[in-house]
Amino acid sequence: MTSPARPGSGDAWTVDDLQDLPEDGQDYEIFDGSLLVSPHADVRHGAIANRLRRLLDRQAPPGLFVGQDVGVSAKRSSYFVPDLFVAHEDALERGGPALAPADVLLVVEVVSPGNAGRDLVLKRHEYGVAGIPRYWLVEPRKQTVTVLEHAGAGYRESAVLSAADTYRTDTPFTLVLPVADIF
Repeated sequence: MTSPARPGSGDAWTVDDLQDLPEDGQDYEIFDGSLLVSPHADVRHGAIANRLRRLLDRQAPPGLFVGQDVGVSAKRSSYFVPDLFVAHEDALERGGPALAPADVLLVVEVVSPGNAGRDLVLKRHEYGVAGIPRYWLVEPRKQTVTVLEHAGAGYRESAVLSAADTYRTDTPFTLVLPVADIF
């Protein structure tokens, strides 16, 4: 088994370096030039992300795209792949290795027990500094959705929703979300 191509000693990882990594069941992201490796999400995690994607996709207006498996460059030396995102559709036509934060209206992370700190602290900070307007944290164990809105250089909590709630909002588009439907 050969080891994956890596930047030279002392060099930072870039999005381009990720292309040379194997398809080995791991998820790769970059924070400040350092490679982050996580096991691929489990079935329940994927099911929750897919249910939420379908609910958002049905209500998204023309010109907005609800997607998965596309990275966001939080800043020049960081690259994250949210479980879901809502972006301007024309940003997808430009191509490139990652979406720019200015094109992303919402990122969603389904919190995994094994790397909860990454979603709850690291990504919250990085997405906030990047100026992404909305960040949702879906917590399967608690069956909650925490809605965060950009404020200054970070986020403020605007709602914590339980499975008994129906979330109604006009941002990033007019949406009615029965929270129980994603769990």
